[in-house]
Amino acid sequence: MAYFEVEFYEKANGEQPVKEFLNSLDKKMRAKMVSTITILQENGYELREPYSKHLKEGIFELRAKVGTDITRVLYFFFVGNRIVLTNGFIKKTQKTPVSEIEKARQYRADYLRRKESAQ
Repeated sequence: MAYFEVEFYEKANGEQPVKEFLNSLDKKMRAKMVSTITILQENGYELREPYSKHLKEGIFELRAKVGTDITRVLYFFFVGNRIVLTNGFIKKTQKTPVSEIEKARQYRADYLRRKESAQ
């Protein structure tokens, strides 16, 4: 079984939105999301609901729930069994906010652009 490498997307200014998001969560929710990230690392493309769901255009959401609180971390796959976590949010509505998906798409575009220019 292939093991996936998980990395936090990093903005040009060094900020890591997912790391900041995880640090903002309470202990229980952070622990739950970290264990869900571990499950993602072990299962990669095979991970399905209730843990993971494909949203659109290669953007996926990782799901964690503690009581009635629901959090999501968005991510995408990159060459060589790499998973890049882009952004996270606390889910308050039935549908994933379009703004969060759009943010993940922009982060991915930035990530890919910088990867290409680094080669």
